[in-house]
Amino acid sequence: MTFAEVDAKIKQLAAAKGGTGDIIKFKTDEGNIVIGRDGVVTNDDAESDVTIGISAKDLGKLMTGDLNPMTALMFGKIKIEGDMAVAMKLQTLF
Repeated sequence: MTFAEVDAKIKQLAAAKGGTGDIIKFKTDEGNIVIGRDGVVTNDDAESDVTIGISAKDLGKLMTGDLNPMTALMFGKIKIEGDMAVAMKLQTLF
């Protein structure tokens, strides 16, 4: 998946399920994807409760199920800054 496709998919999922009550930011090599408290998704470099650093390529693989999140975390493909409990809420969103 391209960055644009991942962005569109996250916007679709967040709109369908609403927000988590927290601000979650994916910081990639191609740009940011920020899921707001209410589920509105932007590409701003906003402050967040948790920032997940990941390459756009690996984020695409996560979205398609080709990359296991725990494996990616163990191998350093994902870096989490902030509240880990907020990051865990992504399971309910996706």
